[in-house]
Parts: sequence; C-alpha cells; structure tokens
Amino acid sequence: MQNIKKYDRKRYVDDPTYWPKGFSKWTPVALLNITIYLACCLVAILVVPNRLWDPNVKEITLVVGSLGIWRYGWWFTHAFRATLYGYLVYPKMRKKGQEIWNNGWRPRHMHFMMTTYKEHQDITEKVIRSIITEIRNSAVPGTIWLGSADRFDEDIISNFLHREAHDLDVTLRIIRQNVSGKRAAIGLVLRAMSRSGVEKDDLVTFMDGDFILAEGAVSRCMPLFKLYPDLQACTTDEEVICIGPRWIETWLKMRFSQRRLAMQSHALSGRVLTLTGRMSVFRASHLLKLEFIRLLEADHLNHWLWGDFRFLSGDDKSTWYYMLKHKAKMLYVPDALGYTVEVIEGYGIDRMVQNFRRWSGNMLRNGSRAMSLGPRHMPFFIWWCLVDQRLSMWTMLLSPVLAVLATFIVGVSYLWSYLIFIALSRMLLSMVLFKYSRKIEMSYPWILYLNQLINASVKVYCIFRLSKQKWSNRGNQTSDTDGSQLIETARNSMAFWCTSIAVVLLFLVTMHYSQLVEIPSLEMILLAFGYG
Repeated sequence: MQNIKKYDRKRYVDDPTYWPKGFSKWTPVALLNITIYLACCLVAILVVPNRLWDPNVKEITLVVGSLGIWRYGWWFTHAFRATLYGYLVYPKMRKKGQEIWNNGWRPRHMHFMMTTYKEHQDITEKVIRSIITEIRNSAVPGTIWLGSADRFDEDIISNFLHREAHDLDVTLRIIRQNVSGKRAAIGLVLRAMSRSGVEKDDLVTFMDGDFILAEGAVSRCMPLFKLYPDLQACTTDEEVICIGPRWIETWLKMRFSQRRLAMQSHALSGRVLTLTGRMSVFRASHLLKLEFIRLLEADHLNHWLWGDFRFLSGDDKSTWYYMLKHKAKMLYVPDALGYTVEVIEGYGIDRMVQNFRRWSGNMLRNGSRAMSLGPRHMPFFIWWCLVDQRLSMWTMLLSPVLAVLATFIVGVSYLWSYLIFIALSRMLLSMVLFKYSRKIEMSYPWILYLNQLINASVKVYCIFRLSKQKWSNRGNQTSDTDGSQLIETARNSMAFWCTSIAVVLLFLVTMHYSQLVEIPSLEMILLAFGYG
C-alpha cells in the first residue's frame, strides 16, 4: 500500500490544529456556491409549472407536506438540543474538567484496549504514536492491551514501542485470541484485565486498530469521570480519512456531520445511542463484571424466524445496551477528536453497501430490546429516539412512493416540482449540517437524500434478515447457517415473503392515506363474491 501521508489532505493527521473553526469555513467561494444553488432553485420554481396543488393529487401533496413537517421538525429539535449542548452545557463541563486536570489530577493508570487484524503498517504506527503521545503528555503509566489474531500486528507494535517509547512507563500486553472475531478478542482482553489488578475506578479506552487519536483526545475525557462519579462511559468525535474514491469520502464526511449533530442532542439527556467502538472511554467497574464480558463476547438474539444467532459486529451496541440497561450515565465529548482511516479499493460501491447493512443491522438487532426497556430505564427523549429510528425507515419511503404515484396521475411535471422541493428542503437541512462539517460541500443536499433513501431501504431489507451478517474488517467474517439447506431455503423464502408483504402494505397504505384508493367495505366484498 502507498504511504498514507500521500492521502492526508490539508495535513489533517500530522497537524490536528488545522481544522477550520467558526466562520472560517464560510469562504467567499462557499457562499457563492450556495447563492448559485438557491438561484437555480428559484429559476426552476419560476419556469417549471407547479402541479403540486393539482386537484387530482392535492391529497398527495398534503401527505408529503405533513410528513415533511414532522421529519424536519424532528431534525430541528435535534439541532436546537445540539446547540444547547455544544454552546451552553458542554463548555461548563469542559471548563470544570480542565480545572481538575490543570490542578494536577490524573488517573492512576491509563489503559488502552485495542483490537487489530492485519492492519496496514503505516496506519498501525500512527495509531500507536497517538497513544504514546497521550501517555507522555499525561505523565502517568500506561498499558496497551492488544487483542490480536496475528503476529504481523504484534511485531509492528512491539518494534515501534521499542523505538519510540523506550523513555516511557508503558507496557504492551498481547492477548492472542484462540477464537476468531473482534468480540472474542475483546472478551479475552477483559478477562486478562480482571486478573491483572485493574481497579474498578480505572479508566479504560476502547479503540480500534485504525483509529488515530488527535492530541488531547483522552485527556479531555478523563477529568469528566472525576467530575461526575456516576459517569460510566463517554464517546468522542470522529473524522474520516478516506483512502479511496472522492465520492465515498464526501458521503462519509456527511455521515460524520450527522453523527456530531445527533450525538450532541442525545448527550443533553445524559445518554447516547451508541458507544462508538472506534473510541470510547469506560469506567472499569462495569468492564470487570462477568455479565458485561459475556454480553460482549457472546451477544446474541433469539429471532422467531432465524432462531438463536450470535452477533458478529456491533460490539459498541452491546456495550451501549449494557449501560442503558443499568441506567448508566453516558456522555459525548465533542472536542475529543480521532481519525477513522477507511481504506477503500475500487469504486467503493460494495463497501458502501456493506457499511449500510452492518450499521442498519446492528441498529435493528439492538433497537427492539432497548425499546423494550421502556422510558423507566432511560430519559423519555432517548426512548423516543429509538422509536423514531423504527418509524423513520418507513416514513422516509412514503414520500418518493407518493411522488411516483402522482407522476403517473398528472404527468412528469409533478416529478419536477417534487425534485425542486427536495432540492430546497435538503439544502435547508444541509445548512444545519454545514455547522458540524469541516467543509462546505455542495453535494450534501443530494447525498443526504440518497443516504436517507438507501438507508431506509436497507433497513426494510435487513429487518427480516437480522441473522445475515458480513464483516470484512476482521477476516471477512460471515454468519454461519445452522441446520439443513432445506431449512435455510425455507427461512430465506419466508424472509422474502415478509419483505414483499411489507412493501405491498406500505404501497397500499400510502395510496389509501392519500385517498387514491378506498378500503373495500363489507358490502363491496360481498358484492364481489356474488352475495350482493
């Protein structure tokens, strides 16, 4: 692989202070592009005949508008809450935490739980360098707990530490896994920790082998655990370094912008919706419990169609569910930054589909059991966010279905009017995202819309195939089938049948709600069978 430095745009890794702040991203070029975009939308409104209020499809427009008001209202609720957290609540936390750090408080020991599997050497060395920088700046002893499946990674890390960290009190503990999978690696590391004198108030940083810490990432998290004795876990900000196609880099950056907005909104309630596996910091009191370890290494779901099956990925969702179940406080630290390195070969389509299926599958597999805990285990807002995740996968598909129906009724001019509506509405949402993005990207409105459509479609597909899992990050794991080929074929056929029924019902409910068709009355049904 070519050296990663070739792909480090604007020195993002080597100079983390580069990031644009405040209004610096709103360059004259960006403002000009936004003006041109809005001007084109205005010209389209003046030129294209408005068929949205055609008498034949007026009901469709009202339904699309109602859904839009609901979804945009929910979006701006998150934006308002994120602003409160980012500008009022978190700065007070940050100030108090910094005072604790400046007054000399330090954790007894810094623990880094890291898993990796045949990672590129350039990336691994950058990751380890970022860890030893945190240990050196904190001036406390540190241990890297490496969950490893191959000597290739072990040699790279041990040699690098010997060269670069010989002056530090840092220990590398290698736990070679004897069962494949990231979950097994984490479970073995946690068991080793429980036997090695890790104390319940020690702080443990969970991180992936391709996550590069920005300077100060860990030191910004740890004082919060001293400040809030009931805090059990926190997760951090992420940015992506994409070694691959430009379009997928833009898509990932847009998703990380969405993540920042959502995380800050959720954290206002003292909870988050995931403790990101890329990097999260935990108080060790729960990590050393057998219940926590077993949930991580053997988390499973019993499904009416697919039976009992284990989860491959989604360890961050398992840790989150455990904390949620035990009513633990969780926070998001927006100024603790790290860099996710995505190495994508080819055009990236296959990787994008894999990511969608993995993210959506993890959310669906954990969403139901989290919702079943009820609002008594979490703030009502967080519980409703879980409910909304299930609703949005269906409501997002209603609008395009309605637009297609209206196009068949009144002609292609309705479709053009609908596209103008999409262009303006998604630009409005993107203006909020620009606040959380490192750069103003004019493709965000359409990437956002396509992301919503594809994500909703993948969720509808996955909800009836929760056992189907594939994870290329840890040796190209796939879910194994239990039972005969006949049983597997029957299950796949049933999943196809359930998906078809769901899609048909979505279509029929949409048509009925838009008053395009009526539900047959009993008299009509009897008449159809000759009993009238």
